[in-house]
Amino acid sequence: MIQIIPAIIAQDFEELQEKIKKVESYVDWVQLDIMDGKFVKNETWQNSYDLKSLNASLNLEAHLMVQNPENIIDDWIKSGVQRIIFHYESTDKHGEIIGKIKQAGLQVGLAINPETSIEVINDFVNQLDLVLVMTIQPGFGGQKFLEETLWKIKDLREKYKDVNIGVDGGINLETAPKVIQVGANILFIGSAIFKSKNIEETINKLKNGY
Repeated sequence: MIQIIPAIIAQDFEELQEKIKKVESYVDWVQLDIMDGKFVKNETWQNSYDLKSLNASLNLEAHLMVQNPENIIDDWIKSGVQRIIFHYESTDKHGEIIGKIKQAGLQVGLAINPETSIEVINDFVNQLDLVLVMTIQPGFGGQKFLEETLWKIKDLREKYKDVNIGVDGGINLETAPKVIQVGANILFIGSAIFKSKNIEETINKLKNGY
C-alpha cells in the first residue's frame, strides 16, 4: 500500500495552516519541514508551541532538518505531532534521541542524505518506524530528483523486507513510479502537490503510481 504524505515548507504558522487546509480532506498525514538555517541553508517556521492552536483532523509529522536535534527534541515531543524524523548526519546522539521519542509513545524516523550509506541505520533499524531516503539535498523544495538514489532504495528494500521506506525530494508523477518500483512505500511530496491545479486528482494519481 503506497502512502502519500504532503510535505509542507512554511515560512510562518499562517502559511502552514493554509497548506494543511488544502490537503487535509485527501490524506491521513502531513509532514512539517522544520529547517534551522544551520543544518540546511534554508530557514522555516519552527515554533512547535504554535501547534497547540492548530485545528486539524490528521496526523502530523515533524521532519527536523536541524543541527543537534537533541537540543529541541523535548519541545517537539510535547508539540502534539505523532511522528518525528531527524537526520543521521545532524547529530551523534542517535540512540538517545530515538529512545526519547519511543519512550514518549511516538513514532520515529531516521533520514539519510543522498551521500550517506544505508549501513548507518543497521544499529537502529529495529527501533525505527520509518527510514527516510532523501532523494535531493535537503533544504529547498522544487529540486530535481537524484536518479542515483534509486539504487539506495533498492538495496534498503532488499536488506530490510518489512521496514517502511520513505522518499523525499523531487517526487512527482514522473518519478513516483520509479521509487515505488524499487521499494519505497511512503512518498513525501511538496511542490508536485501544492503547485498542482487539482490537488485531489494529483494525490490519487501519485497513490496509484502513475
